[in-house]
Amino acid sequence: METTETTFDSLVRAEFTPAGTYLNTASNSLLPARSVAALHGAALLRAEGRPLTSLYDDVEASRAAYARLAGVPVARVAAGASVAAHSGLIAASLPAGAEVLTAEDDFTSVLNPFHVRGDLKVRTVPLERIAESVRPGTALVAVSAAQSADGRIADLPALREAARAHGARTYVDFSQSAGWLPMDASGYDFTAAVSFKWLLGPHGAAFLTVPEDLGGLTPVLAGWVAAEEPWNSCYGPVTELAHSARRFDVSPALFTFAGLRPSLELIEELGVDAVHAHDVGLADRFRSGLASLGHEPLPAPGSAIVSVPGLGTRQEELSRAGIEVSDRAGNLRASFHLFNTAADVDRLLDALAA
Repeated sequence: METTETTFDSLVRAEFTPAGTYLNTASNSLLPARSVAALHGAALLRAEGRPLTSLYDDVEASRAAYARLAGVPVARVAAGASVAAHSGLIAASLPAGAEVLTAEDDFTSVLNPFHVRGDLKVRTVPLERIAESVRPGTALVAVSAAQSADGRIADLPALREAARAHGARTYVDFSQSAGWLPMDASGYDFTAAVSFKWLLGPHGAAFLTVPEDLGGLTPVLAGWVAAEEPWNSCYGPVTELAHSARRFDVSPALFTFAGLRPSLELIEELGVDAVHAHDVGLADRFRSGLASLGHEPLPAPGSAIVSVPGLGTRQEELSRAGIEVSDRAGNLRASFHLFNTAADVDRLLDALAA
């Protein structure tokens, strides 16, 4: 009988064939073979002029899979195109003068829609102080679960409790954690995540979760797909919006969802807990190796993302050697996911030592 570790390894090796050492999931992930096949099949449907019904089925299957990963009813999940668009939808719902609490240097898509409103009070504090900085009058707290730049993980339970105590709403971007960090979106008013990082999907999709009461959002991007009966709402104003979060959908990038459906199925097969143990184990191996080389990464305990000050300038050199990482503000950022191995970590360490 196969062990869990053996099953994990065999599933992963059957799906991924990196050409080199790819340690850059925080930018975008590799695609599993099953998703590449699904994308090819979707393109053939268009090329051959066959019905696209199955591609709309992929949208709903992806929505349901994401709902399971997020721990929320599927009726709370909207399917869109970007975190920035979801942030803009939430920003548009706030009254003039409302205070939005954010973390310093968080990812722009989480922050900028609140700034461009021009009539909101956006307050910024260090990530480590965000929970204690919620105060009476704070309307919304917007933060990433894991920081893109350095992998720091927000203390979401503390944030949730502080927001409840002061009557503030919460908006959490899980883009850099959904797929490797166990996620429970049920305790937050709004959450979002893109498809093309740790969820292993193509570019072009992002999910939004909303409260059961739909959070007072106005579906300002609503088109025909936002209707309760989309195929009967193609002409003229929509007379009945969807009764669920689907009223916040935008017309789906069908090829994206065709590829995303099998990607989410793979994550569910492997289990987020197993992916978490694998990814963080590799990140910790990298941290230990860095210490032996005399380098100290930025503090981000328990994260699959590791950023090392002063080494970002080596990104191009590493890329030429077949090792893909990121340069973020002078820091070398390595991010580890299920298709990576201990050998990948050691290859990067050897290259840095050379």
